[in-house]
Amino acid sequence: MNVPRPNNLDAYWMPYSDNKYFKANPRMIARAEGMSYFTADGAEILDGTAGLWCCNAGHGRVQIKEAIQKQAAILDYAPTFQLGHPIAFEAAARIAELTPDGMDKVFFTNSGSESADTALKIALAYHKARGESSRVRLIGRERGYHGVGFGGMSVGGIGGNRKQFGALLPYVDHLPHTHGIEANRFARGMPEEGAHLADALENLVALHGAETIAAVMVEPIAGSTGVLVPPRGYLERLRALCTKHGILLIFDEVITGFGRIGTNFGAERLGVTPDIMTMAKGLTNAAVPMGAVAVRNGVYDAIVEGAPGGIELFHGYTYSGHPLAAAAAIATMELHREEDLPGRARAIEPLWQEATHSLRDLPNVIDIRDYGLIAGIELAPRAGKPGHRAMEVFRRCFDAGVLIRVTGDIIALSPPLIIEPKHIDRLYGTLGEAIRAEAA
Repeated sequence: MNVPRPNNLDAYWMPYSDNKYFKANPRMIARAEGMSYFTADGAEILDGTAGLWCCNAGHGRVQIKEAIQKQAAILDYAPTFQLGHPIAFEAAARIAELTPDGMDKVFFTNSGSESADTALKIALAYHKARGESSRVRLIGRERGYHGVGFGGMSVGGIGGNRKQFGALLPYVDHLPHTHGIEANRFARGMPEEGAHLADALENLVALHGAETIAAVMVEPIAGSTGVLVPPRGYLERLRALCTKHGILLIFDEVITGFGRIGTNFGAERLGVTPDIMTMAKGLTNAAVPMGAVAVRNGVYDAIVEGAPGGIELFHGYTYSGHPLAAAAAIATMELHREEDLPGRARAIEPLWQEATHSLRDLPNVIDIRDYGLIAGIELAPRAGKPGHRAMEVFRRCFDAGVLIRVTGDIIALSPPLIIEPKHIDRLYGTLGEAIRAEAA
């Protein structure tokens, strides 16, 4: 099969990349199908990360491709400011069928980053609509990731994402992360210790005053920082405290949404319902960029029904509810329903967990975490070279035909939900060999 090849590598400034290293040592992907990527030379690369946590249904799905093609021939673009087009409304209704009961209102964005900033703005607008304009403070969590917009980056808590860009938004504070508890090392599924860390919200309430806090935003499972699974009871305590103090709870479900942990959304399996939920990635199987924010009906009513008239929320994007993205979303959700991708994830989860923890005794493996079809394998860093060991493992795996993801010295895995036992064997076999090769 003929695939495109670049004529040079100069013009493209690559995101989140060591541009100098890559352009001297390029590793290129040219096409994708099923569980695999392929290089321009035809080498197969097993996808252990669903792209970037997003191709939950695998690659090259015909139903999604045909839906995009069909929609492009009917309506390529239409604005959604004071106008509408049918497929955006249909996509919103399909999403509302999957969200927790009482979260039936959906606002479209184009990415997880935009969803995070949108959710924070909705939270501020909600309190203002209810006459509580003093609630302007936003609470995130250490090691949290909520995209790269100024709002999401401000409540996010990964230092490397923040330190280049100055003070960011004012009136932001952070809860402690839930990682590093010795008793939780090598936990299978949810760890036992650490629910009390949610009580740090009481300290922030005492410090700032509940009447100043608008929202708390957390990932149900912190993904990009290296797979931090919440301790048992942690999210329940956080929910109870938010309710007690009139604070909105926002779940960033960009990673945990659309079957990743065996249910439509993380809130369902984890048994905690937020007030606002962000999503993206798996929404369209990454075929067309799209994000969304679902809100509790009462949040929507307070803003929309409480407005005096005219525009109720001064927010939106040129491409909100884009016709091609909406078509991709509908086709993706139909695939999830027909093939029961969340159910498939739950069915293979025990095998996935066993394979993940089989790496426990390899050199330099200091912790392993898993939940659903997510895994984090933490390696001891090399002295004076943080992140170097894991990056070398990443490169070895790619060259051996397997794609993994690394963040610092943590290997993160999140395969397409169509993964089969043979793929798990190959993924972990290759990864194990790469970890052994980087033992020194």
